[in-house]
Amino acid sequence: MMAGIMSYFGGRRDTKQAARDAIVGLRQQLQMIEKKEEHLQKKIDEELKKAKANAVSNKAVATQALRRKKASESEMDRLAGQRLQLELQINTLESANLNAETMAAMKKASDVLASIHGNMTMDKVDSTMSKITEQREIATEIAEALSYPTGTEADEDDLKAELADLEQETLDERLAGAEHVPLHIPAGARRVEERPTVAVEDDEEAQLRELQAALAM
Repeated sequence: MMAGIMSYFGGRRDTKQAARDAIVGLRQQLQMIEKKEEHLQKKIDEELKKAKANAVSNKAVATQALRRKKASESEMDRLAGQRLQLELQINTLESANLNAETMAAMKKASDVLASIHGNMTMDKVDSTMSKITEQREIATEIAEALSYPTGTEADEDDLKAELADLEQETLDERLAGAEHVPLHIPAGARRVEERPTVAVEDDEEAQLRELQAALAM
C-alpha cells in the first residue's frame, strides 16, 4: 500500500514533495468533512427538538422530523467512516515520508563512511599500526640516546685517574704542612724551663764579684 501511494505521486516532482502535497490535500479534505459533520449535528439537534415539540400535538410532523434526524445520523456515520480513512492515510503517508527521509539520511551517512574508508582494509590498518609502533620505539631510543651523558669509557677512566691524582696531591700537601707546624709549648712549662737559667746567671755574677774582691786585696 505504501509503495502504491509513493508510486502514484512519483510523477509529480520528487517523492518527498509529493508525499507532503498529498498530506496537505488529505488534511484539507478532512477539514471539509469536519465542517459537514458540524452542520449535520446541528440539523439532528433541530429535528429532535421539533419532534419533541410535536410528539403530542402533531404526531405526523414529529414523525417526519424523526425521519430527517435519522437520515442525518446515517450521513454522519458515512462521514465518520470517511474521516477515519483520511486520518489513516495521513498517518500512513507521514510514516512513509519519515521512513524515506530516514533511509535517505542513512544512505548519505553510509556513502560518507565509504568515502572516508576508501580502500582501507584491516591488513592496511594492521600494517599502519605496526609502522606506528616501530616509529614510537625508534623515537624512544633516540630520546634516551640524547638524554644519556656524552663521552666514552676512556674518558671516564681518564677522569677517575685525574681525580685519584688530585686526591693524592691533597693528602701530600696536608702531610707536608703538618711537618712545619711549630711545636706549641704551654706558658707554664716555658716559665719552668726559664727559671734554672736565671739561677745559673746569679751564681756566675756572685763568683765574678768574689774574684774581683780578691784581686783588689
